Amino acid sequence: MNAPALDADLEKKKKELRDAGVRYLIGAYVDIHGKPKAKCVPIEHFTHMMHGSELFTGYALDGLGQEPNEDEIAAQPDLSRMFLLPWQKDVAWIPSDNTFHGEPYPLNTRVVLQNVLADAASLGFGFNAGIECEVYVLREENGKLVCPDATDDLTKPCYDVRSFLRSFPFLDRMVTYMNELGWDVYSFDHEDGNGQWEFDFNYADALTMADRYVFFRYMIGHVASEHGMVATFMPKPFAGKTGNGAHLNMSLYDLATGKNVFSVEKKDDPRGLGLSPLGYQFIAGILRHGRALCAVLAPTVNSYKRLIRRGAMSYYSWAPVFNSFGTNNRSNSLRVPMAGGRVECRNADSSMNPYLAEALCLAAGLEGIREKLDPGDPHAENLYELSDAQLAAAGVQPLPRTLGEAVEAFEADPFIERVLGSELRAEFVKYKRAEWEEYHQHVSDWEIRRYAKFF
Repeated sequence: MNAPALDADLEKKKKELRDAGVRYLIGAYVDIHGKPKAKCVPIEHFTHMMHGSELFTGYALDGLGQEPNEDEIAAQPDLSRMFLLPWQKDVAWIPSDNTFHGEPYPLNTRVVLQNVLADAASLGFGFNAGIECEVYVLREENGKLVCPDATDDLTKPCYDVRSFLRSFPFLDRMVTYMNELGWDVYSFDHEDGNGQWEFDFNYADALTMADRYVFFRYMIGHVASEHGMVATFMPKPFAGKTGNGAHLNMSLYDLATGKNVFSVEKKDDPRGLGLSPLGYQFIAGILRHGRALCAVLAPTVNSYKRLIRRGAMSYYSWAPVFNSFGTNNRSNSLRVPMAGGRVECRNADSSMNPYLAEALCLAAGLEGIREKLDPGDPHAENLYELSDAQLAAAGVQPLPRTLGEAVEAFEADPFIERVLGSELRAEFVKYKRAEWEEYHQHVSDWEIRRYAKFF
C-alpha cells in the first residue's frame, strides 16, 4: 500500500476511534524483563504514532543495549492487536515492537518471538500457547505482605470455596474485564497458597498469548489496587507456601489446515499419551536445552526458591526440579496432560518475559523436529521420591538450583546465541548475572540470626 493510501486508512481509523470515545493511545513494548514501557499519545496524533513517531532513549531501559550517544529507538504499534482498557475506555492499549532507523530492533523480545514464528511458518507450522496465570493478591501491613482474609488459613487451601466466595467481588471484576477483552475465561480458582489465585483462559497464537500475559500482570495489579490490595508475581513470596507458576502449554498447528499436529488418538501413540512423533521431537529439543532455557523460564533469584522438592513446606512443592518429561505427572518439568495433544512446561514462572520464553521454547522444539530427536520414555514415577543415584541411573538431569547456575548454562549453550543473536544474549547475561551477584553479596536477616552470636 502506498503512503497516501495508508495515511487515508489511518485517518479513517482515527475517526472511528475518536467516535468511539478514545482520547489517548498507549503503544506498549517491553524491556528485557517483560515490563511494559510506553509514551501516551493523544488521539489527534494517531497517524504520526502509527508511523513510529514516538522515540525512546534505549540507555534508559533495561536490556535494550544502547549507550547514551546512540540514536533513539522507536515504538511501532501493532494496530491489529489494539484494545481498550476495560476500566478506562477512552484509553487504547496497542502492543508494540521497537524499531531502529526504520528496521525491526533485534534486542526487542517481541521482535525475536516473531522471527522464530516466521521460522516455524517456513516449515508450515503455527505455534499456539496457553499460560496458566497464578498470582498472590495480598495486603500490605507494617511493611509486610499478608493474606487479606484472616479466615483463608487452611494448610491446604487449594480449591477452597469459602475463601473463594469471600474474595468474589475482586475475582468477578477481573474475570469480567478478561472476558470483555475476548479472552474466554473457562476456569478460575483458589490456588494452593493462602491469598493465591489462578485464572485460566483459552489458548491463542503465541504472540497474542504473550501480549495478553503482559497486560494481565498490569491489569490485575490495577484491580487489586482498587480493592486495597497488592498483586504479586514474585515466584515464591512465602517460604512455606507454593509459588507462582506460569505453566506454558504449547502445541504446533498446520498453517494450511489449522490442525493440531501434536494430537493423535492414544491408541495410535506407542507411548499412550496422545502425542504425535512431532510432539515428542519438540519435547526432545526442549530437553536438550532445558538447563539453559531455565534462565528465561525462571529468570529471578527468587525463582529458584520455588523450584524445590519441598523446602520449608509441609508437603511437596508441585514445582519441578528435573529436566525431564512424563505423563500427567507434575514432578516433571515437561508434562503431557491427560488429554494429550500438547506439552506443558512447568518450570515457567510468573516473572518470565513471555516473548523471550516462548521464542526460545519454540526454537528448541523446532530444532528437535528438524533433527528428529527422541526424548526417551516418559517418566510416570514420582521423581521427588528418587535418590540422586536413582535419578542418575534413569538419565534424569537436575534443573539449575540458582539463578547463577542457570545463567552459566544459558551463556554456555551456543543455541542461545543462534536464536537471540550475540547482543541480546549478552544483555540478558549482563543483567541476570548482576542480579545474582547483588543478591549473593547481600547479608540477609537469616545470616545475622544464624551467625552473629554463634561463635
